[in-house]
Amino acid sequence: MNPAHSRHQLQHMGTALASAGLIRLISEIDDHGAIPSRALARTLTDLSTAQIRQTVEQADALSLLDRSPTGLGLTEAGRDLADLYDHAARWARHHNYPHAISTFAERIRRVFALLADPTTTQPGQQDGEVDASLHHIQRLLTEWADTHHQPQPQQSAYGIAA
Repeated sequence: MNPAHSRHQLQHMGTALASAGLIRLISEIDDHGAIPSRALARTLTDLSTAQIRQTVEQADALSLLDRSPTGLGLTEAGRDLADLYDHAARWARHHNYPHAISTFAERIRRVFALLADPTTTQPGQQDGEVDASLHHIQRLLTEWADTHHQPQPQQSAYGIAA
């Protein structure tokens, strides 16, 4: 783990990246290419207009979206996040986590929650046995954070805290 990111910061980031709307937006663009801005509501029918707006704002804040004449595409950070989502979903499918039948977004959300709480028992884990592939996903999350996300300075009521 890069010293620039504490365990708490990585847990917070994992929680933010596990937003159902963000997972849906990033995976949709990754699977099907750029989405014209005016087609977001038709493409992401399971999200309300307010959820779409919030998700796009979140993705913009994380520098995940590339705006072009063809619509919203993914930046390098967005493509790397889509790969991280794919790794997490594959791990979850392989372990039937959280259940044998789960949605793509639910699998990712639950794997990120598992990564955020190291005290949680992993599926199929026996007395401290460590799943190397889950640690690989943790490492990918850390690498994504190190490459694409710089920790923001702490803000106080009067500006940046010392």
